[in-house]
Amino acid sequence: MLTNPVVISIAVLLILSLLRINVVVALVISALTAGLIGDLGLTKTIEAFTGGLGGGAEVAMNYAMLGAFAIAISKSGITDLLAYKVITRMNKTPSANGIAMFKYALLGILVLFSISSQNLLPVHIAFIPIVVPPLLAVFNKLKIDRRAVACVLTFGLTATYMLLPVGFGKIFIESVLVKNINNVGASLGLQTTVGEVSLAMMIPVTGMILGLLTAVFITYRKPREYAVTTAEPTTQDIEQHIANITPKQITASLVAIVATFTTQLVTSSTIIGGLVGLVIFAVFGIFKLKESNDIFQQGLRLMAMIGFVMIAASGFANVINTTTGVTDLVQTLGQGLQSKGLAAFLMLFVGLLITMGIGSSFSTVPIITSIYVPLCLSFGFSPLATVSIVGVAAALGDAGSPASDSTLGPTSGLNMDGKHDHIWDSVVPTFIHYNIPLLAFGWLAAMTL
Repeated sequence: MLTNPVVISIAVLLILSLLRINVVVALVISALTAGLIGDLGLTKTIEAFTGGLGGGAEVAMNYAMLGAFAIAISKSGITDLLAYKVITRMNKTPSANGIAMFKYALLGILVLFSISSQNLLPVHIAFIPIVVPPLLAVFNKLKIDRRAVACVLTFGLTATYMLLPVGFGKIFIESVLVKNINNVGASLGLQTTVGEVSLAMMIPVTGMILGLLTAVFITYRKPREYAVTTAEPTTQDIEQHIANITPKQITASLVAIVATFTTQLVTSSTIIGGLVGLVIFAVFGIFKLKESNDIFQQGLRLMAMIGFVMIAASGFANVINTTTGVTDLVQTLGQGLQSKGLAAFLMLFVGLLITMGIGSSFSTVPIITSIYVPLCLSFGFSPLATVSIVGVAAALGDAGSPASDSTLGPTSGLNMDGKHDHIWDSVVPTFIHYNIPLLAFGWLAAMTL
């Protein structure tokens, strides 16, 4: 296992990331490592990497459009109005208990935003660059540790689709997990349903809930001060600014947001949804048509990092799949293993490695299902336990991966002022508080269901 190109390349990726090497650079180096160790040769490795880049192009375009939409919303003034309401509310509760209650209420609202982004209004991470940046000054006043905020946001982005078969959860549970398990299990007498998957995921998600509570109330409970290099707007500054916000601007924002979300639901296209929103802002005069180029460029700068990481991750995943290292890694699990408990742990751990590198739990399911399902049945795991192992093995690593949008999304909002490091403030905290509990509670589910 230690000589497997997947294991070595992901180890290289994590080490380089922890050394603060740019994630895109780390992904390219890791892809070259995987290809060379996997005997592809330099030329074929480069071909596989560049051939896989196109798989992330659509995601990158989505994020660029979302970034432009976020900039347009900020120009409307509605985010400033939101920040003003929060700050004035905070000033009315100066006591220590009042501030603490306000802090946890704010984190609770962000949890609800994050959960809703997966089902009620399935926009995924699009809400983060809209909602979070205006609140950074509030976080600073409350001395909130942004690592706690990252954990809060990632929890809603990850745990929700694992448990609730609505929105993105419907895609993951019904279209990906159930479909793949039933296709493989058809000849083995194993069939599952959406309800059974949600039931099997309850124990692992409980572990994530405990991780969330630990992050908010224990690990990152203490106040943390961030150095302010530029003067933050005072309540008076914001009040003076919002005095110029007209009802037309608020109306334009609300109409654009509703139209964008509705269009995205109907067309299943974030690009078209964002475009509709931008057109509405232009029609209402929030920005002039000749300014559209500047709006898009600012949006591109806002979300460019996520886009490039997702493109590079797609190339890395293609190299990994070309080496057949994943298949070799999974097949080694069934050789010489006698312990049912050890088999469950190793299957979950291998899933963690694969998803950490690829950065997408949705893409991990088809890779591991064809081998995990018969392997689980050969060890005598029940259908529910099998579903739990496959589902958790795929979801493991989504939180805590340098290349996952579940960590890139929170970073995009929390690092607007350059005070939030992607690896040490988003990736490492979410890895500790979610992957470790998922491993433990996923193993518990496998052994008890």
